[in-house]
Amino acid sequence: MKRSRYWVRRINRHLILAVFATAATALIYLATAPPDLRHRLSMATAYSSLLFLCATLLLGPWNIFRCRPNPVSFDLRRDIGIWAGLLALLHTGIGLTVHLRGRMWMYFLKQRHPLKFQTGLFGSANDVGLLSALLFLMLLVISNDISLRTMGLQRWKSFQRWTYVAAGLAVAHGVLFQLVEKRHLPWVIFFATLALFILVVQMIGILYTRSGHRSESEAPEQKS
Repeated sequence: MKRSRYWVRRINRHLILAVFATAATALIYLATAPPDLRHRLSMATAYSSLLFLCATLLLGPWNIFRCRPNPVSFDLRRDIGIWAGLLALLHTGIGLTVHLRGRMWMYFLKQRHPLKFQTGLFGSANDVGLLSALLFLMLLVISNDISLRTMGLQRWKSFQRWTYVAAGLAVAHGVLFQLVEKRHLPWVIFFATLALFILVVQMIGILYTRSGHRSESEAPEQKS
C-alpha cells in the first residue's frame, strides 16, 4: 500500500511537471517571432529545458540554505531533472532540422569526401550542443531506482555529477548560438539571466557549505 501511494505521488508529480513543461514551451514559442515553425519550436524547447535545469540545480543549494537534509538522490530533483533532459533532447532533435533542413550531418561536417569538419562558431556550437545532449541522455538512463541500486550509491553519484558538465556545455552552446544567430537583446538578457542564476546559486551553495553550514543528509536517498 505504501509503495502504491509512492508511485501515485510520482505519477501525479510528473503530470504536473508535464503541464509546466508544455506551458513554458508554449509561452516561449508564442514569444518567438514567426513564421519559422521549427526555429520557434527549437527556441521554445531550449529555453524551457534551461528553466527546468535551473530548478534542478537550485534544489540542492536550497536545502543547504535552509539547513535541511540534502540527500545524494531525492525524487523531486530527479523528476525535474528528467524533464530538463527530455526537453534538452527534444530541442536537439528539432534543432538539427532548423538551419540545414534535415541535412543533419552538415551541422558537424562541411563535406564527407574528403572528410572536413565544421569550424568556427557554428561548428563549435553544434559540437558542444551534441556533447551536452549525449550527457543528458546518459543522465536520463540512470535516473531511476534500478540504476541506483545496481551501480551503488558512490558510483551512481559519480555519474550523476556529470549533470554539472552537461549544464556547462548547454550554457556554452547557448552562448555560441546567441552569436551565430545574432539574437535580439531580450533573448540575450533572458538567457544571460538564467545562466548567471545557475552559476551564482551553485557558487553560493559551495561557499555556504565550506563555511561550515553544511546540512548532512539523513539518508543516501529520499523518497518523496
